[in-house]
Amino acid sequence: MIDIKALEKDELNPFMNKNYVEGYKESLKNRQADVGVVDELLNLNKERKAMLTKSEAAKASQNKVSGEIAKIKRSGGDASGLLQDMQVLSDEIKKMQEQSSAADARVQELILTLPNILHHTTPIGTSAEGNKVVRTVGEKTQFSFKAKEHTEIGEALGIIDFERGGKVSGARFTFLRGMAARLERALIQFMMDVHSDRHGYEEMIPPFIVNGKSLEGTGQFPKFKNDVFWISNPEYYLIPTAEVPVTNYFADEILDGKMIPKSFVAYSPCFRSEAGSHGKDTKGLIRQHQFNKVELVKFTRPEESAAEHEKLTKNAEEILNLLELPYKTVALCSGDIGFGAMKCYDIEVWLPGQQAYREISSCSNFGDFQARRANIRFRDNPKDKPQFVHTINGSGLAVGRTLIAILENYQREDGTFAIPKVLERYIGTTR
Repeated sequence: MIDIKALEKDELNPFMNKNYVEGYKESLKNRQADVGVVDELLNLNKERKAMLTKSEAAKASQNKVSGEIAKIKRSGGDASGLLQDMQVLSDEIKKMQEQSSAADARVQELILTLPNILHHTTPIGTSAEGNKVVRTVGEKTQFSFKAKEHTEIGEALGIIDFERGGKVSGARFTFLRGMAARLERALIQFMMDVHSDRHGYEEMIPPFIVNGKSLEGTGQFPKFKNDVFWISNPEYYLIPTAEVPVTNYFADEILDGKMIPKSFVAYSPCFRSEAGSHGKDTKGLIRQHQFNKVELVKFTRPEESAAEHEKLTKNAEEILNLLELPYKTVALCSGDIGFGAMKCYDIEVWLPGQQAYREISSCSNFGDFQARRANIRFRDNPKDKPQFVHTINGSGLAVGRTLIAILENYQREDGTFAIPKVLERYIGTTR
């Protein structure tokens, strides 16, 4: 959530290197969003404040009249005229309070739909074509034979069953069997070990069901409400990513400044209805309704978030380095970056079967966007004014897509595949 007070003050924003109003309008323009919403929001908030001031003035008059009525009654006089005035004033106050509440609701509704500011280092572009390659690691895997896609490899070996997944659940659900299931489990354990033992993240297994307030806190609601699976009675939702419960772990809390930066690594299954992605990546394991993921989440001081974002991205890349999988890291441009991020890196792994790089992790710096929505603050001393933390997260990695990358990059001509050396101790054999 953007800072409406900062918009009103229109002071210099260090992340945009411009005054807030000018910088935010430029951010919206670069996101190809409606710039006019800024003035609309400011005018609505001005209207809300004016109505509130008018209501408070009317209440003060009401209190004054009440005092006069009490004096008249104590002296045995007739206060009927003032009582009639009081009723009129009371009705006016009620109407003003209703108008003030309506204006406040409009302000809150609008502010929840506004995207984050863009960091001044975010590339400007209108689509994914404007993304900037930051680094490319490893050579594209080449074979002396025609590379197969993971679907062909998995189905031929009988370790991936799309047909029965569809029969039991529906489209975009899959059974993993035998070595695929074993490899998926090994990858989860491997990723959790690397991030906790080598990178210093605290392990966490979060709830896989959350309430609407948590999804609002991380920015999925209200904009992406149609993309989650809903459970009724009571109103709960299956998580689209562990980012949601882990970020909201500290919701409505003031943290001791000594404990940040704080880093968590969390495993969870993820559930996405993908309402807006019909016909996109529906083949194979790329875009499933249910998939496993290891998520990295950081809570940092504002002045440390840029460095911690770079560190988290390198932590995610390390998994691919250890698995000896070729990849590239790109900085997303203004036309391709997510709603809540002010800066984002996508890590894309090479898939020889598809002859393409495909996203395997998005590492985002949200600034204080999520912290304002979830009300997560910190202070160093009890007497200090609390500040909003910055939140950072990224996949470390998407497990199913890592499985795809191994099947395609480690495939053999006879239709089998090898196991990366770093995973042998988790699996105990090669196939």
